[in-house]
Amino acid sequence: MLNIVSILIGLLAGLFALVGIIPFPLVPLLNWIAFPLALVGTVIGMLSSSNAGRNLNLLILLVSGLRLFLTGGLI
Repeated sequence: MLNIVSILIGLLAGLFALVGIIPFPLVPLLNWIAFPLALVGTVIGMLSSSNAGRNLNLLILLVSGLRLFLTGGLI
């Protein structure tokens, strides 16, 4: 059950991260929403017995964190 919750959170965070990659003004700020969501999903995925939700959220953490790092977190 926790794995399903983690996957659902990961899909929502992935949607925010995917839209946040678009370089229009204020759209990349969605990565500030995607990063904490993926972090919560990762913690929930760690409590599960399966790895799929955790791995999905770790991938989204990597993508949104890299985007925030490369642009200084603002743009």
